[in-house]
Amino acid sequence: MKHYDFADKFRALYDKAVKQYAAGQRGAETFFNADEKAFLAANGLNAQHLYDYAEDHNAGGEPGYDRALAIESVRRDYFLNVQHGKASTRVLDEASLPPKDAAVQGISWLPRIIPKTKAKLRGELPPSLMYSCGGDRRFFKEHDIHPAEFLSLVWRNENNDDAIVAWVVQRSRAK
Repeated sequence: MKHYDFADKFRALYDKAVKQYAAGQRGAETFFNADEKAFLAANGLNAQHLYDYAEDHNAGGEPGYDRALAIESVRRDYFLNVQHGKASTRVLDEASLPPKDAAVQGISWLPRIIPKTKAKLRGELPPSLMYSCGGDRRFFKEHDIHPAEFLSLVWRNENNDDAIVAWVVQRSRAK
């Protein structure tokens, strides 16, 4: 595996997915050939991640390549250095997430996005969920948090939800 050119290869696949989606192609598994899927897997990613970015990119330009690269770079780092390049066999049960309107310390979406972010970090999101979806982006914008910054925060405090909440409260007050 080559590390230095990860961003370049990711960019090529991102652009390919955006173009295919714009042309009407649907289905994450139809977007990439075996070598491209192997590249994604070797870096802790999958076709669904790029498909979701392509879908949202075509619908409104977000989260965009730069944010996608930042998010997936944090995920890749966790995959290579914490998971030692071995994919998790778990998949988050979407029904286990708190409701979208749940709040903690007056901040809605936060109880939902914490376990969702942990699942993203570990590569355990089901295909039905996207990290940095429209709801996540509203949360990030409202509280002035970059999605990759939040992913990194959750990694640093993976077993301490109270620290995550305190950080978000502080950031939200400072904006």
